Amino acid sequence: MTGETDNACPVHLWNRAGILVLDKPRGPSSHQVAAWVGRMLGCQVGHAGTLDPQVSGILLVMLGNAVRLAPLLLKHDKEYICLMRLHGDVDKKRIEQIAVEFTGRLYQRPPRKSAVKRVLRIRTIHKLEILDSEGRLVLFRVQCDAGTYIRSLCHHMGLAMGTCAHMVELRRTRSGAFSEQEMHSLYDVQDACSAAKEGDRAPLSSMILSVDAAVPDLPTVIVRDTAIDAICRGAVLAGVGVISCDAFKKDQPVAVLSQKKEFICLGRALVPSSSFKPGATGLVIAPSTVFLRPGTYPRGWTKSCKEGKKGRKKSQAKEKKLDIKRDSIKKIPG
Repeated sequence: MTGETDNACPVHLWNRAGILVLDKPRGPSSHQVAAWVGRMLGCQVGHAGTLDPQVSGILLVMLGNAVRLAPLLLKHDKEYICLMRLHGDVDKKRIEQIAVEFTGRLYQRPPRKSAVKRVLRIRTIHKLEILDSEGRLVLFRVQCDAGTYIRSLCHHMGLAMGTCAHMVELRRTRSGAFSEQEMHSLYDVQDACSAAKEGDRAPLSSMILSVDAAVPDLPTVIVRDTAIDAICRGAVLAGVGVISCDAFKKDQPVAVLSQKKEFICLGRALVPSSSFKPGATGLVIAPSTVFLRPGTYPRGWTKSCKEGKKGRKKSQAKEKKLDIKRDSIKKIPG
């Protein structure tokens, strides 16, 4: 597959924002896999939550301006299935006990091979479940904060059991709201691209998720059609443009949607939802990441007062020049 995608001419099969939940294989880096997808689809791509070359599983590939979601996607909790090898014999009850002890807040320092600064950090292990153990091999599932190093977790668990341990194999099975059920292989993407070139875009469209799938837990704000174009151009949303909204606090991130449930932008709440009513005056939401293109909806706003004043000043200046010319013509002796 590598040679085929590298030598193929770029095509443009996708030109909208979207998220592709990819099953990254062992071997290539996350950057390589995302680049292959970008070359197949002919669009800008990015990925969230880097996996080491020898780690497989869910890799979120952002298409088009969905790359603006990266700061949000990187904060998602993760779930992994890990195979760990102990360097000595340990009783199964002791292994279960250690799993309980390592649930909660832990200190971690990134491994020497990592690309980030090796400073001490705190990460939370939400759940650590021993699935099976045979001899010195231990299979477990872990749900944890973003940025948790499972390689370091295996090493520390081995030390706590009185023997060293190391990670043998790792697979990511969940990232935020995305699970293995939404996942597609590189071969699936390649087949869908081939079908799209022949005129059948249904397989490709079905596997690419809309950007609002990345923010299912955010409070939503539904706005009027007349306010959408102004938001797309960076204008702050006023209460008169709001139809309905969920409860939110000041400075909380919110998802702004159209009446058709189109994802317009991510925004920051300037006031709590309890302090205004939909349709009332006053600034409510400041857009931070806009996904809908300007011009998608007709303009429902007018030029500002400042622009009107400038126009009046220009017309007044022109009238003044004309008056001066008229006066000068009158003074010329006939």
